[in-house]
Order: sequence, then structure tokens, then C-alpha cells
Amino acid sequence: MRHVRRWSCVRFDGLMVVVILVVTAVTATAQSTIPDGEWHAFGRDSANTKYSPLDQITAENFTDLEIAWRWGSLSQAVVDSNERIRPRAFVATSLMVDGLVYTVTALGQIAAVNAGTGEQVWDYDPRIYDYLERPPNMGWHHRGVSYWDDAESDDARIFIASHDLRLVALSARTGRMYADFGLDGYVDLGSDEGFDRAVDRSRMTYSSPVKIVGDTVIVGSIIQDTNLWTVDETTPGHVRAYDARTGDMKWVFRTVPQGDDFGADSWGNESWRYSGHSNVWSYMAADEELGHVYFATGTPSNDWYGGMRPGDNLFAESIVAVDVETGERVWHFQAIHHGLWDWDFPTGPNLLDITVDGREIKALAQVSKQNFTYVFNRVTGEPVWPIEERPVPPGNVPGEWYSPTQPFPTKPLPFDRQGIAIDDLIDFTPELRAEALEIVESRARFGPIFSPPVLRGAEKPFIQVPGAGGGASWQGSAVDPETGRLFVSSSSTSYVVELIKYDPPATIGYFTDPWGVGVGGPRGLPLFKPPYKRVTAIDLNTGDHAWQQPHGDGPRFDPSLADLELPPLGGGGGLSSGSLVTPTLLIMNHGGRDYEDIAAGTRTISAYDKDTGDYIGSVDLPAVPGGNPISYMHEGKQHLVLAVGSASGEGNNPELIALRLP
Repeated sequence: MRHVRRWSCVRFDGLMVVVILVVTAVTATAQSTIPDGEWHAFGRDSANTKYSPLDQITAENFTDLEIAWRWGSLSQAVVDSNERIRPRAFVATSLMVDGLVYTVTALGQIAAVNAGTGEQVWDYDPRIYDYLERPPNMGWHHRGVSYWDDAESDDARIFIASHDLRLVALSARTGRMYADFGLDGYVDLGSDEGFDRAVDRSRMTYSSPVKIVGDTVIVGSIIQDTNLWTVDETTPGHVRAYDARTGDMKWVFRTVPQGDDFGADSWGNESWRYSGHSNVWSYMAADEELGHVYFATGTPSNDWYGGMRPGDNLFAESIVAVDVETGERVWHFQAIHHGLWDWDFPTGPNLLDITVDGREIKALAQVSKQNFTYVFNRVTGEPVWPIEERPVPPGNVPGEWYSPTQPFPTKPLPFDRQGIAIDDLIDFTPELRAEALEIVESRARFGPIFSPPVLRGAEKPFIQVPGAGGGASWQGSAVDPETGRLFVSSSSTSYVVELIKYDPPATIGYFTDPWGVGVGGPRGLPLFKPPYKRVTAIDLNTGDHAWQQPHGDGPRFDPSLADLELPPLGGGGGLSSGSLVTPTLLIMNHGGRDYEDIAAGTRTISAYDKDTGDYIGSVDLPAVPGGNPISYMHEGKQHLVLAVGSASGEGNNPELIALRLP
């Protein structure tokens, strides 16, 4: 049997624990075949639940967690010896299989460490930093690797799509490359194969884990969307699939349809010939029983102006289900027609089974930057609750094409602020409110969601809420397959977008200068009322919010507010926080309370009662955590592992931290 072979290499003193888990507990996701004490994918399983059935860590003992081991990132030595290399934060979500924890550094180095001690077992360093100045788009950072084992042999592999456009397979046991995989051990993801046009390698990179279903490796892409000058310099974000053993290409799904493809007629003036992006830059989900892989796409080029691509522009900003063996479309839903707001889907969907009005439904839930949760029957693509086309504000940028309507889910309600009106402005004191109103009146204007970008100098811009960063961000949401609840972290963000004309020889038409500008409030405070960061629990059986909590203290101890004795306002630790669900807890990065120093509150991992939303407490960490926490069982003890730190200074070095009970 497949998993008997896998467990055979577990140490004997932990074997009884594993056997007991297999006999007495089956993960609630019906399709999952992952041992309860392990974590095999970014979201733990193919359904992307981020749910662990382990229950040693509870509300009563969460704050007793202690550091069990620490592993220093391989990237630090490179940074210390090379002033040119400045990676972003360590944000990898690790895996744990057969007693080994697998992770990837911000520089694309991979390591396997002992799950009980943190001792390094092997590493793989492609030394991309020796010849790549800086990866396009967001620079040096990587979110995770992927695991695959062969049902026909004893082979197990770690896959990475790397910054330098390579799909690499490594032995999960030794870290060695496979000489017979692809060409000389890797697949060139920057080749033109499957694209029907030349690929602009200078704008493409990879920093998200690939999806593996059966023997198929499915790969999206990141395509830089700034500093565009001509319409023909953009690469489409087609999704490609490869054989996990050989690296041979199996299929291509064209996210910008070509020629006679379904959806090509939604690109007016045959703009499919030169339009790009619409890429899947985050991770994916899959239903292995149905044989479907699900992904969510981004905005077409460019993000803020689409006069050169009239029409709805399928499959941009869409949720798409395809057959994992053929790549053929099963169903799709476009969440934004003719996108002009950079509200690309930043995260993969969650799969779970729910019961709605007595109907059992195999569901898919997709959270978004614009704070909607789209819920579908994942077999048919039918919305679980109606999604209505509603009128949205028109624009008047020369040459632009505007969709008169956009889709609005009737359930669930938005999980964070959408649009901004005068009643949303900060009002802790009359003086602060007056200052906030003055800021708005001098710089911009109020407007509902989907208020369009404007031409600089022609009129005041709208404040875009949420901003281009969301809402929900790439850490995504987690689901509890036992109760049918979804948990999502979000931030209230705002942007002002103004377009300027790009004169010939540029052919892009209009773009932003700069990309977009955040809008702050009075005295360094936010512009609008709290909460500024929150976590929301949504019952997907009813479509109703079960509870909502501010996540973190936010600025309540700011000198302008300190005398008001305010409750937690939410905030700190980036746009959103990685999440993990257990039988009793919702565990999230950041969110510490009662820290007068906001930064200290972000150097924590926190827990809530998943049923009530009651705040349990936080555990201090040596640096700010990134990515998502994972949980696994090793030698009878439940562990939490998360990446922390960056390379920005002493005391903030990147490392993996493992927590467990004393």
C-alpha cells in the first residue's frame, strides 16, 4: 500500500503514534489521503484546507508553547557576504513528510531538516543570486516547495518553480537532482513552448509552490506588471502542466484565449493577439476524486488601463476549473469584467463539503482582494447563492472601455470594507475627524467599490477601497471541514490611482505614475474607522458571518489615542496573516494584544476559539512571522512551525521556528 511504504522510514519510537492516528482518525476532507500527523502541501492537502486534526495544543495550553528548535536560513550567509543581495522577508510555508521538514529560503535555496531537532539533513543551493540581479516584480522571496511521491515506486520528490524560470525536481531523501527530468535535470519555464508568441523572460519569475495532482505538475507564473511601454511586450499567463517523472509537457490552458479558443471573442479588436498577464501567480487547489484542478487568475495588462483590450477579457480575474489530465476547461466564473483595479486573485481557493438548505454540496470558496467570498458547487460551477450583475460607476478616460456591471455575491456578505463614504472617516475625536475630512477634500473623493481610475488633472481621483493589496492577500483563507466554516484575515487598505498619458513611441496608452499611492490619515493614523485588520469566520452552510474580531491592537496606544482607553483596533504584521485551523483553535500569525509597541505585537503567533472567536492569547517570537504556520506530530508531540524574520538587521535574521508544549 502506498502509505505503508511511506511510513516505513519513520523511527520506531514514533511508529505507534502514527498507527494510532491512522486507525482512529481520518482527516475530515473526504478526498485527503495525508497522514494526520503530516503536512504535504501549502494548504496541507490538495483541497487547501490548512486544517490539521491534531489536538494536543488547546486553549488551555496554547500560551505555554515553547521554542523546540530553530533553523537559521541559508540565505543569511549570502546576504552577509554580498551587499547587492537584499531579500524580502522569509515567507515560506514549510512541508513535513516522513520526519523531514522541507522549506525554501527567499533566495530559492531548499533545505530538509529533522522535524524533531531542526538539524539540517540536506540542502540544495542553485546559486541563482550569482547571475540574477533581482527577480522581476517583487524581488527575492519564495513562498514554498511542493511534494510528490510515486505510487509505482519508492520515489519521492520535492519540486520548485524557481526565480530563474526553472522547474526542478529533487530527491526528497537526498536533495539530488534527477538527470533524466526535463533537459539536464530541469524544465525551462521561460521557453516559448505552449505560448504561441515569444516569452519576455525579463518580466517572468516564480515564487509560489506548484500544484501536483496525481502525476501532473501544474505551473502558473508571475509576470511583472509595472513600467509597461508597448502593448506587445506583455507575456500571457498561460497555465502549463508537466509529467512529474519526465518533465514532458502535458497540456497548456491559455488564460488569454487565442484564435478560435472559447472566450477569444471577449477580447475586442482581436486584442488577444498581444494582451498579456491574466496569470496565476498564487497557488491552486484540486479535487483528486473529480480529477479537477482549480485556479484563480489575475488582471490583464495593464492593471489600470484597458483601452487597447476592449471587452470582458476572459479568463482574466476568473476562477477556472480544468481537467487535470487534459487541461480542458470544465467551468469558469469571471469575478471582474475588464479589470481596471489590480484586484487580481492573490490566493488559491479552498475546497470543502457543505450542507445548504438540506442539500449536500461539494463546494469551492474563493476569497478576493475586493473582500468578496465567491462560493460555487465545484462539480458544476453553479453559484451556491446568487451572484448578481449590478451597475458600477462609469469612467471617462479617453479610449477606455468600461463594463457597465460587475458581479456581486449576495452571500456571504463582504468580510471587510468596500468603498468609502464620509461616515467611514476616523472619528475618535472631533479634531481627528476634521483633519481626516480635510485630507480627503484636498486629495481625492469618496466613492463606492469599482469606482474607476481617472486621468490626472481632469478630476479628483476616487479613493480605491480596498487598495491593490486587498482585502485578503496571498496567505489566503483556511476552512474547517468539520463545521463548514471559512476563516479569512483581511486589512482595510486604500489607494489613489491617477493615469497619465504615455506618448509615442509608447503604445500602451495610459498608465499610472507612480503605480498607485496609499492614503494615510491624520497624525499618521489610518484614514477610516477600525478595525484596520480583522479575522472573519463565515459559516458556508448558511452564508452568514459567524463572528469577526480585530486582529491585533493596531494604533490604540498611539499618543493621539492613548487617553481614550480603546479596545483592540486591529493592525500590524502586513496585509493579512497566515492561518491554521485545528479541532478547537484558529491559529494565526501576528495579532498580539496589550503590547504598547505595535511591532512587538506583530512578533507573535495568536489563537482564537474557532467556535466563538474569543481571543485565547499569543506566544512571543524572535521576529515577525511570514507565510502560514503548519502543524505536525513528531515522536508523540504536536509541533507548530513557521518562518520568521528577514535580512534587515540584527535580531531579525530569517529562521524556521518550531514550537511545542513543554
